[in-house]
Amino acid sequence: MAGKTLQGSQQADRPPDAEGVRAFLLANPGFLAEFIDTHPETLAALAGLPAERPDGAVDLRGFLVGKLRGEVDGLKRQQHAIVTASRANQNTQDRVHRAVLHLLDAESFEQLIQVISTDLPVMLDLDVACLVVETDGRNCGQPCPPGVRLAPPGTVADALDGKDIRLEPVIEGDPRLFGPGSGLVESQALVRIHVNATTPPALLALGSRDPQMFDPGMRSDLVTFLAHVLGTCLRAWLARGR
Repeated sequence: MAGKTLQGSQQADRPPDAEGVRAFLLANPGFLAEFIDTHPETLAALAGLPAERPDGAVDLRGFLVGKLRGEVDGLKRQQHAIVTASRANQNTQDRVHRAVLHLLDAESFEQLIQVISTDLPVMLDLDVACLVVETDGRNCGQPCPPGVRLAPPGTVADALDGKDIRLEPVIEGDPRLFGPGSGLVESQALVRIHVNATTPPALLALGSRDPQMFDPGMRSDLVTFLAHVLGTCLRAWLARGR
């Protein structure tokens, strides 16, 4: 039976397709077992097994040990990747928590703005951080503290594209958001700031020269938490009259 060949619709000048092989094996259920029994070297070659010994036996021990070693190495690599990612996430969490404490510890509105523009970039390993606030369009040219950008109406909605948070890699910094520091920005995190119902739209703009620093697939809960705390701080200082 081992000498049988695929018949029917298959042509001699081209290999059979998967359906042809399936049909042949179903029509000849004993063929595969007999073929393996009479041609063990073929199975060994397909499976990557060692060559047949002179006594006709195939030593699977070395093959299985090598296979298990490969699986163990693969598990070690996965474990290393998980540990590395966990440490990176923990490091990011610690950075954000320290930044939040600095926001809460600000003793004046001016110091709060200084924390945004000066401390956040250092603590979060960024290049630029700005608070972007929309105006009626007439105040955009007025002087404002470093780290605060006054933007025309519609800027926040346009920058966030209808979302509350936007993480983007490989971009060119927007001067409306980052001002003179826009040339440094190659990836950004933009987060809407909710202060109260009477304040104009605002957002926190974080920029990095690392084009892969921010990505839509990354976790956004920490950045959202940072923006929420900033909104709370701004609301408190505005209620005090700065």
